[in-house]
Amino acid sequence: MTWRMPSETARHDRTWMAFPREGTTLGDGDNWKQTGYEAWTTVAHAVAEFEPVTMVVDPSERERARRMLGSHVEQVEMPLDEFWMRDFGPTFVVDDQRPGVLGAVDWIFNGWGDHGWAQWKKSAEIARQIAVHCGAELVSSMLVNEGGGIHVDGEGTVLVTDTVQLDPRRNPYADKARVEAELARTLGTSKAIWLPRGLSRDYEDFGTSGHVDIVATIASPGVLLLHRQPNPEHPDHAVMRDLRAYLAGTTDAAGRAWKILDLDAPEEIRDEDGFVDYSYVNHLVVNGGVVACGFGDAKADAAAREVLEEAYPGRRVMTIDSRAIFARGGGIHCITQQQPSLKREG
Repeated sequence: MTWRMPSETARHDRTWMAFPREGTTLGDGDNWKQTGYEAWTTVAHAVAEFEPVTMVVDPSERERARRMLGSHVEQVEMPLDEFWMRDFGPTFVVDDQRPGVLGAVDWIFNGWGDHGWAQWKKSAEIARQIAVHCGAELVSSMLVNEGGGIHVDGEGTVLVTDTVQLDPRRNPYADKARVEAELARTLGTSKAIWLPRGLSRDYEDFGTSGHVDIVATIASPGVLLLHRQPNPEHPDHAVMRDLRAYLAGTTDAAGRAWKILDLDAPEEIRDEDGFVDYSYVNHLVVNGGVVACGFGDAKADAAAREVLEEAYPGRRVMTIDSRAIFARGGGIHCITQQQPSLKREG
């Protein structure tokens, strides 16, 4: 069998999410916790305008989820601790030689490198449970990886980061050849582009150590959407300048040089914890649309929408204020996971 992860722009059957629950990620204080519940709910309702949404709900949050999500979002109960579905949930794949067969890659999830604060052992079992729920063939992997640490074009190219897949807290015995072989087996990729690092904030204790889905994504074959920090006061100004130069010298699996579309960060560069990692790259492509992060910066949000409309012609771009999600360590792409349609693409 030959598994292949389709591009995120391929048609979806649904999007999977996980509802927040009490714990370190949600935070303390009723008012603050409510901002988390509301942010996840708002994203779910936005995605549901384009395609079905299935929300995994911990039993402790059953009543709140029913009240807030309503009938627009399917709810499935499974024990959770973390609720970043992109990272612990399955990465869905298809087998072009067996139309109608869905695969679910179950990476090992260890809380982004087993941080001391992370509670992740319940969520580490979710990929297998979702595979059973949707009748997918389980594709077990010994690679410690997260869905936010990869981006594919569906045609052989995968973006990864030295500091994620080669993180000694994740894969202490891995090298690039072993990682690439496993990605080829599970995702059907033939060329890995290794970014040397990610954004600055992502290396703090609550970070992922360089997830690519906040830095770059492949909008279509040969086209990269890339984060840009225009403000030289921000450390990511230099980080992204160097990453852009690096990526400009690479090609995809088909040998194409990249057309790079820059997505400028909003003007705000700090919050109470330091330099922010606000990024419009962390969006979700859905059937007929794009659910994009917004940051309360009308000018920058509008400019990002224009770039996304250019990158994804014919799709409606909907902007959702994502500051409450970023304050907890991620964005819209991080809390969602697409399940591709088994109908032939196109």
